[in-house]
Amino acid sequence: MALKREEKAAVVEEVSAQVALAGAIVMAEYRGLAVEKITVLRRQARESGVYLRVLKNTLVRRAVQGTPYENLSDQMVGPLLYGIAKDPVAAAKLLAGFAKSNEQLVIKGGSMPNSVMDAGGVQALATLPSREELLAKLLGTMQAPVATFVRTLNEVPTKFVRGLAAVRDKGEADAPQGAGAAGGAAADGAAAGAGETTAAAATGEAPAEAAA
Repeated sequence: MALKREEKAAVVEEVSAQVALAGAIVMAEYRGLAVEKITVLRRQARESGVYLRVLKNTLVRRAVQGTPYENLSDQMVGPLLYGIAKDPVAAAKLLAGFAKSNEQLVIKGGSMPNSVMDAGGVQALATLPSREELLAKLLGTMQAPVATFVRTLNEVPTKFVRGLAAVRDKGEADAPQGAGAAGGAAADGAAAGAGETTAAAATGEAPAEAAA
């Protein structure tokens, strides 16, 4: 059913808002793709933050006019499904990935700001890490040294306390009973002190005596 003039204007406004924030636009032909498959693709698009919609090419041409995506108009031919996303990789990754197991979906091309891509360019873009993947890798890189430091910090007093315990046990075995008890108490006190010092270092707090 043909859209009324007001409906067309609303679609152009909606698409224009998406284009204004877009990192990339990807187009795919969907001839023969079952409705159930399109429903699955739309769900995946929502999960990936991709605006996905079957649109009339004339309306999309109006939406991209005067934008960095204007040159994409020449590729808008045939029944097309449009994927638009802030993340320049997200739409390409979504559609290219779906097309691998659904041959009825055919990538036709796309565009990044002021840079039109053919189908091969979209496929190449799809192989790049997404924004979320890059952020995860960056966060992992930032956290790794901290985790290593904390683990090392925790291992040092453990080894030290075990060493003191071994010395204490040996002393108790070799020394008379009274001296062994005194040595054990001293070792226990040293071990506790080591634990408190390390805890203070980890938390940034001073030991009780130093704070006083």
